[in-house]
Amino acid sequence: MIRCEGVRVDAEDRVVLHPLDLELTDPFTVLVGPNGSGKSTLLRLLDGLVLPSAGRVLVDGLDPETSLRALRRHVGFVFTDPDAQLVMPTAVEDVALSLRRTRVRDRTGRARELLAAAGLGELADRSVRDVSSGQRQLLALTTVLATGPRVLLADEPTTLLDLRTGRRVAEALRNPPPHVAQVVVATHDLDLAARADRALWIEEGRVRADGPPAEVVSAYRASA
Repeated sequence: MIRCEGVRVDAEDRVVLHPLDLELTDPFTVLVGPNGSGKSTLLRLLDGLVLPSAGRVLVDGLDPETSLRALRRHVGFVFTDPDAQLVMPTAVEDVALSLRRTRVRDRTGRARELLAAAGLGELADRSVRDVSSGQRQLLALTTVLATGPRVLLADEPTTLLDLRTGRRVAEALRNPPPHVAQVVVATHDLDLAARADRALWIEEGRVRADGPPAEVVSAYRASA
């Protein structure tokens, strides 16, 4: 369960996120809203990438301000730009690196299995710089899932992807491995948002609507 208790985020002379009380328990939650609305800030609060100016964040009882190391083992974060998290020369090396804190003995073998399961088996020994942007995003998602997170966060993961690859990423987010209990995604992909369990429309640092995705997405579309 994710809880925000009176959370506010300030930046210089403005409020990025106004005081917020929120509880997320659904398996798949999406955050929608225009650029600069605060949805990415809210997402980053849940991984300790941003700390609140006031209030408290709890992710399955873990407070980013007091239990950051434990939180980072518990939460996986997928960035918009996969190049921000792919650090090894080849795909198999990148996934194997994510397995370093697990009890897996043959990390390379397990990495190949995970790549194959993600439909990326043929890319295992290729340079991460020689594959398409969509394949890199799928690879980044695979490396994050390899760490075994209970909570998966993704910040606009389908941005700039072609239709086919965007659907593959969306499907992977909607049907994660069993060890993932909750997925929270900030997105402009309203088709993906409509298939979530719960949606929040965030604008100007406030939650404008919160509820069934069909209703929230419809209200957001009407406001455009």
